[in-house]
Amino acid sequence: MIERPEYLEQLKRFKDKDLIKVVTGIRRCGKSTLFELFINYLKENGIKEEQIIKINLEDVDYNFENYKELYDYVNKQLDSKKQYYVFLDEVQNVPMFQKAVDSLYIKKNVDVYITGSNAYLLSGELATLLSGRYVEIKLLPLSFKEYLSAFDTKDKSRYDYFLDYMKYGGMPGNISILQDSPSGLDTYLEGIFSTIVYKDIITRNNITDKMLLESVLKFIFDSIGSPISTKKISDTLTSKGRPTSNHTVENYISAFIESFIIYKTERFDIKGKNLLARDYKYYVVDQGLRNYLLGKKANSDMGHILENIVYLELLRRGYKVYVGKVDDLEVDFVAENRDGLKYFQVALTVRDDKVLERELRSLQKTGDHYPKYLITYDTDMETDYDGITKINIVDWLLNKD
Repeated sequence: MIERPEYLEQLKRFKDKDLIKVVTGIRRCGKSTLFELFINYLKENGIKEEQIIKINLEDVDYNFENYKELYDYVNKQLDSKKQYYVFLDEVQNVPMFQKAVDSLYIKKNVDVYITGSNAYLLSGELATLLSGRYVEIKLLPLSFKEYLSAFDTKDKSRYDYFLDYMKYGGMPGNISILQDSPSGLDTYLEGIFSTIVYKDIITRNNITDKMLLESVLKFIFDSIGSPISTKKISDTLTSKGRPTSNHTVENYISAFIESFIIYKTERFDIKGKNLLARDYKYYVVDQGLRNYLLGKKANSDMGHILENIVYLELLRRGYKVYVGKVDDLEVDFVAENRDGLKYFQVALTVRDDKVLERELRSLQKTGDHYPKYLITYDTDMETDYDGITKINIVDWLLNKD
């Protein structure tokens, strides 16, 4: 198993706290493995096997018709004199699961951990029922640092591995395939994609036009890092003979976001310090899935692929991420946490002086003294331009900023 130290530390930190631990993320991003890593930690620290109850609710061995059956199954294994750790994988597969989760949570000797592959998990009744009583751990596919840890770096340089990462993505299941034969990767990614589309999107949202759904998703995948509107998507598809409406596109985008296959990023007026409500940018959760859907076309814009990788890494590091606007210019990312703001500009290369000048200009106009970074694939040494740090993307990914 590939270690996921940052996520594991979060579970350790919240162990035995009076909170339900909710791990969310796209299918096959490693939620079950994270549980296994944490269970190993529990056992290493004196927790016995009989104190751990783990149920994968996608396993046919656990075919509960309703929340009461799930609750009764777990409750029968509990002894009021012992502490228990209950892990429920893909809990949204049980109707009205929130009632079982809440009933287990209120037991003083039960520490509850759940996962889900759809944002629906924390919407509606569950959010109301458990308001203030849960903590969400948002799991993403492997970071480049985690990805690199799975390989013998004597075989290739870290830059070669990074090019693989850009192409194949960071789904944990990729690793064993790549170590054996990359030719099987498309089959694996097709399985993930089909499950997300059919199980998490089409079935849950009663969508009948699969081809239109894929057309909208392809449009978004092909437009990562570019501001787009639902009107632009619907107008483009209609002009290509696939008529649709803004409303339909909006519904599809909401379904994509709920299934964690894309992320929507709002635009932030840096000088006015307010959000702008139009022309959002979208980023894809995994470059491998994007490559699977778009084929050869996926690698046509390396700059935006780098941008997508930086965006996901900022999320992993706990930032809220916005696209910045300063006058008529754009800052790729405004990253916010409790310590304040950081600004990031991303470019494939700035060896051309005119490109360098262009990329620095928006950072220079922010009018404040928050940290500013220019991240590129250039392998020059780290450089400072009047307070703006230029750094190689591989160096930045492998080190905390």
